[in-house]
Amino acid sequence: MVTATVRRILGDLTGRSHRRTTDLLNQQLDATVKGVDLAADLAAGHIAPDDARARMADVEHEGDSRRAALVAELATTLTTPIDREDLYRFSRSVDDVLDNVRDLVRETDLFGMTGDPTDLPALEAVREGLVALRDAVTALPGSPSRAQEGAMAARKAAGRVRREYQTSVAALFRRDLCAGTLSRRELLRRLDVIGLRLNDAAADLSDALLKRGH
Repeated sequence: MVTATVRRILGDLTGRSHRRTTDLLNQQLDATVKGVDLAADLAAGHIAPDDARARMADVEHEGDSRRAALVAELATTLTTPIDREDLYRFSRSVDDVLDNVRDLVRETDLFGMTGDPTDLPALEAVREGLVALRDAVTALPGSPSRAQEGAMAARKAAGRVRREYQTSVAALFRRDLCAGTLSRRELLRRLDVIGLRLNDAAADLSDALLKRGH
């Protein structure tokens, strides 16, 4: 009779544990993409702020559950596609992206603001960056060079978020001051932080690959 421990060792030796790890990371990234899509629906006016905030709670719970499953997997697996601590760090940075997307939606509702369609280019860049990270994670076990390319693509997407933020702030300051100016400035800053956390996640993955000589 094959014990659970033996099955775990066999999984490590055959690479199945690496696939489990990357699958869990991708599930966390998928939840984060859902959060960005919800924020984009809010920006486009397809959903009211209070409804978006309520739905975001479910997305956040999904992301937290996926991260918890990954942490449990890393606690028992013997081998990982990159160093264990780097996987933790990368997952934490992805979680930070979702946390700030949640805060963007939450603060839009709290401040009594409506979604702003000028946020859509930045949110699309965030989405593209997350998809690039998902492709990179999928490539981790068999093609580290492709994984590095995905990480670099995500960093470029994060740079686009910063440029969109700067453009939006400049446009805001050209308008007359009104009651919503400060609130809008805070929401734009939150959008910028989302891009910064995306860049952190991409840098974490890129650095981890370099440590392994890729």
